[in-house]
Amino acid sequence: MLLHALKTCILRDLASLGAELDGYPDDASVWAMPAGVSNSTGTLVLHCCGNLRHFIGAVLTNSSYVRDRDAEFNTRDISRAELHTLLAVSIDEVSYAFDQLRAHDFPPIMPIKVGGGHPRTTSFLVHLVAHLAYHLGQADVHRRVVTGECRPVGTMGVAELLVAEPS
Repeated sequence: MLLHALKTCILRDLASLGAELDGYPDDASVWAMPAGVSNSTGTLVLHCCGNLRHFIGAVLTNSSYVRDRDAEFNTRDISRAELHTLLAVSIDEVSYAFDQLRAHDFPPIMPIKVGGGHPRTTSFLVHLVAHLAYHLGQADVHRRVVTGECRPVGTMGVAELLVAEPS
């Protein structure tokens, strides 16, 4: 049940990053860097997708994804359409990975060092959900600052959590 809840939240929040992208008037504004903002929404999308595809896909389910963390923070000027494609690929890969993580082969401890040690896998997955939500909030603030639009774009809805959990 915990894996289902974690998967649901991650997929919802990745889709919410797409909603944030749609709130910009053009591709260039996704990459704007106003004073006081440390990362653009474009950078946050690249980072969140790379982070999840690495830790959930490659580390836990041996996908072929190879992370380039530096590129996540140094790549610029990718179109919103390309960022949406990256989000769709990430959603598919993360969904598939969670479907592979069955109780009998779920590693109790992360198989690689993270933060200098090997945290419990469930604790680290909860951390990944919080990490994604943190960056989703940053993307929301970035969009509001850049566009001057204070309206929400419908992120982090509870409705996705109301579906029945698998038995």
